[in-house]
Amino acid sequence: LATSLYQVGRISEAIDLEEQVLANSERILGPDHPNTLTARANLATSLYQVGRISEAIDLEEQVVADRERILGPDHPNTLTAQADLAASLYQAGRVSEAIDLDEQVLANSERILGPDHPDTLMARANLAASYRQAGRISEAIDLDEQVLANSERILGPDHPDTLMARANLAASYRQAGRISEAIDLEEQVLANSERILGPDHPNTLTARANVAASLYQAGRVSEAITLLEQVVGDRERILGSDHPNTLTARANLAAFLYQAGRISEAIDLLEQVVGDRERILGSDHPDTLTAQANLAASYRQRGREGRAIDQRD
Repeated sequence: LATSLYQVGRISEAIDLEEQVLANSERILGPDHPNTLTARANLATSLYQVGRISEAIDLEEQVVADRERILGPDHPNTLTAQADLAASLYQAGRVSEAIDLDEQVLANSERILGPDHPDTLMARANLAASYRQAGRISEAIDLDEQVLANSERILGPDHPDTLMARANLAASYRQAGRISEAIDLEEQVLANSERILGPDHPNTLTARANVAASLYQAGRVSEAITLLEQVVGDRERILGSDHPNTLTARANLAAFLYQAGRISEAIDLLEQVVGDRERILGSDHPDTLTAQANLAASYRQRGREGRAIDQRD
């Protein structure tokens, strides 16, 4: 139920339920039961999603330590817990620690599970993402290309993980300024996602949003706006207005409108995004702060400096 609540954007309710599940698991099953460890990991994931990163890290460090002690350092669930902790460390700005942990998880996965195991491919993809986010684009591309080739060989060209690998490589190409190659890959991912997963699958919506982002970066702003408007409408219909992915799509559309000189429309949308993020994610969430800063910039563009100052306070 908590997972279902999160998927429709009812994050606060999901966290309340997960806290209840964890407390009951600790009381009934004991603090070291595998189901209790899973409940603790699930709560950490939800806290991460709403920007409560410090709390997520505290829980994830506990989960890693408990799984190493109870299941052993080489258990697949221990590797998963380490990968989750790495993601939170990166989000907290502890990039060097995150990369060190991702590299450790990959090395252990290759040793324990083998280089071709799906979890090893995922560990390699996670390390590529960390490299990409740290600006180590050349290393990220090398890993992404390796993951894609292995995924096509092991899982097949139409497997969802292969589609994700192709999308990750496109993201690295885009960040490296190889926009034409990124667009080619992303259009391929979108066509395959529509065919394999269906036009309304969340991964298909993400593929469509990725094409829009690359079109925007290529200066094809009108096409990007048209595509992202479709993504916003689809996410509102399928995921709900309050889902984090819907909020992200709406914020990106506001940025595209702003770039196109449609300032009034951008401001209207950003005001909605700020209000929704404050209500759903909280006023201290990084995405909320970003939306507030973008709204302030839009106000300044229109000469509404007083409103801009209010947003900065």
